[in-house]
Amino acid sequence: MTKVNVVRSIKIDAPAEKIFPLISDFHHWTTWSPWLLMEPEAKVRVDDDGKYYEWEGSRIGSGNMRVLSAGENKEVEYDLEFLKPWKSSSRVKMELKPAGGQTQVDWYMFSSLPFFMFWMKKSMQAFIGMDFDRGLNLLKDYAEDGVTHSKLDFRGEQHLPETTYIGITNTSPIPALGKQMSADFNTLSKWFDGHGSLIAGQAFSIYHKWDMAKNKASYTSAMPVSSVPESLPNNLISGKIPATRVYTLAHTGPYSHLGNAWSTLFNMQRSKAFRINRKIHPFEVYKNVPGEVPENDLLTHIHFPVK
Repeated sequence: MTKVNVVRSIKIDAPAEKIFPLISDFHHWTTWSPWLLMEPEAKVRVDDDGKYYEWEGSRIGSGNMRVLSAGENKEVEYDLEFLKPWKSSSRVKMELKPAGGQTQVDWYMFSSLPFFMFWMKKSMQAFIGMDFDRGLNLLKDYAEDGVTHSKLDFRGEQHLPETTYIGITNTSPIPALGKQMSADFNTLSKWFDGHGSLIAGQAFSIYHKWDMAKNKASYTSAMPVSSVPESLPNNLISGKIPATRVYTLAHTGPYSHLGNAWSTLFNMQRSKAFRINRKIHPFEVYKNVPGEVPENDLLTHIHFPVK
C-alpha cells in the first residue's frame, strides 16, 4: 500500500473552548464542511449525540464519519469511510494549540492507496489538501463570526457572446495565485488608465491549466475590450473567448473562498452534471471589485464552457 498523508493548518481568532464543539459535534459540520457546501441537496443524517454522520449525494458520493476519541479543547480523532465513488477508509485528526492569542487548528489525514495506484499519490494529496484548506477557511469564518462567508448560487446553463480581451498570461504556485493575479491586474490597470475607452465589460480570469501534482496554475488575467490596438506592450497579449454555452455558478464572498466554487464545478463535471467543452478554458468574471463593496459581498461568476 502507498501511504497518503495530509496535514493543513490555520490560525483562528477564537479560544479552543469555542472551536472544540464545532469540530467534535457533527451537527456543526453541516455548516462548515467543504464537501456539503458543494451539494446542498445531499442527504445527511447526524446522530443525536453528534458523534456520527453519514451523507449521500450525486456529486460528493457517499460515506460516513465517526468520532473515535476526543480530548476536551485539545484534539478529536475520527474514522472516515468513503463508500462512493470508491471504497476507502482513513484515520483523521484535528488538533487545537495556543498560538499567541489565537488558536492553531491542525487537520490531519492518514490513509493509503493500493500499490498499483502509487502514481496518484501527489495528486490525491494535493486535492485533499485543498479540500482541507477550504474547510479550515470556512471553520475560521464560523468560529469567528458565527456564519460562513461563501455562498453558491447554481445559475445553470446560458449562452455568452464572443469576448475580445487584452490581458497578461502567467503561471503561479497555487498558494500564491491570488497575490500574483492581483499584481497582474495592477499592471493591466496602469495600461488601461490611458486606454479606458477600450474597456467593454468586467475584468475576468481564464484558467488554462491546473497542475495539482506540481501545485501550479496557468491563467490569463484580462479585460474585455471593444477593439485591440495595432501594437501592445510586450507584457500584454490579446485574444478571444468564442461565443459559447456555459454552466454558471455564482459565488458571493471573499476571493479566498473561490476554491469552493471551482471544486464544486469540477465535481459536477466528474459526476456528468454537464458535458464540458474542453476546447474553451473555464473563466471567472468579477461582477464587482474590492473597495466598492465589502469583501463578504464580492460577487464572482465562474463559467465552465459546455457542449
